[in-house]
Amino acid sequence: MASLAVQPAAAADAPVQPVSPIRAGIDVGAHYTARLHTSFDTIRQLWQRLEETGLCTGHQGLAWVEGIASRLMPKSADLLVVEVNDAATGAPVMLLPLMRRRALGHHVIEWLSCGVCDYSAPLLADARLWTTQSADAAWAAVRVVLPPADRIHVAGIPRQIHGVANPLALLSAARDSIQIASGLVMDGEPETLIKRICKKSFTKHFYKHCRRFEQLGGLALVEAETPDMIEEQFGTLLDLRLNRFRELGRFDLLTQAPIVEFYRNAALQGLSDGSVRLFGLRVGQAYLAVIYVLVMKGTLHALLLGIDQEAVPNVSPGLTTIGKLMIWGRGQGLGYFDLSVGSQGYKQHIGAASSVLAELCEPMTLKGRGSTAYIRLRGKTELFVRSKPRLYKAVQGVMRRLRRLKT
Repeated sequence: MASLAVQPAAAADAPVQPVSPIRAGIDVGAHYTARLHTSFDTIRQLWQRLEETGLCTGHQGLAWVEGIASRLMPKSADLLVVEVNDAATGAPVMLLPLMRRRALGHHVIEWLSCGVCDYSAPLLADARLWTTQSADAAWAAVRVVLPPADRIHVAGIPRQIHGVANPLALLSAARDSIQIASGLVMDGEPETLIKRICKKSFTKHFYKHCRRFEQLGGLALVEAETPDMIEEQFGTLLDLRLNRFRELGRFDLLTQAPIVEFYRNAALQGLSDGSVRLFGLRVGQAYLAVIYVLVMKGTLHALLLGIDQEAVPNVSPGLTTIGKLMIWGRGQGLGYFDLSVGSQGYKQHIGAASSVLAELCEPMTLKGRGSTAYIRLRGKTELFVRSKPRLYKAVQGVMRRLRRLKT
């Protein structure tokens, strides 16, 4: 099976040929077939059906992914949506949104992310039990219909999708990455949620901060429910976040105009179905924090948070916003609060559980092997630096100073 999952090097080294709109796949291992789509028009109905009845994260919602393709995908890149079907019945099994782009003299196939998709997870048609063997068979079918490239690189692969094993994470070629995702299971009554599922230290600080904010003129978590409110809160989020990151010397994608327009447009579109939402923590009439979230399949995905840390001494508008949002989410019947990717200390302070994300790096040509070796070396170096707290802190300090000089 492993030999079927790798294209011959000679074929991958050949000049890149144009991709046909739809190409039928070959039955590999008598388990799965695959079909390649290079337009959303030919896959839209199936995508919408799997989004409604199957399993997927908020990052694989059709509106979100179409926005990435239309606003952020490089003009020279190719859209590659792979439809995997059961070879015996023809029933759909999953969809994988990918793209092929040019990168430093070679072609790479990667997840359709462009920096705004935290998780690489297929849309699954059902909750079937996946094994390494079945995942490898499905991936072999996918590989058959993909166009020539020098390498495949899929990062940010979660272990599970709503409790079901993610077949990408089970692949024989998949490995642990340096990325960590965190979140909390939410259950029971909203009023007692914080006390029941969060650490005692966070609970104590949360209620203390709420009382402090109330004394300053009333505390409210306000959802943006109109286009005008979206524009107001998104503008506030942008200002708060960029000011904060500039002070810390940290890089933020929101310094890039196309990224800003993507998030703004997605929030405005989200008013129709509630899949994208903005909330502002307001004391009186002043916003002290704004958070941008996705809502999908009972999960609340926190994406962007902007805070005015200096507005009120000795309190945290960011943690207060997160606590209030968790209570809101549970009140809406949501069962999981996803704190996204990253090992920031506040996530452990809240009481979130963490899991290591997987990564897939597959070279097909000599160029691809060189690039893949560099990526793996870079990952090992970063992991080593992170394992040495003093060294990691020193490197962070240097990077912050360099970014401040640039701004």
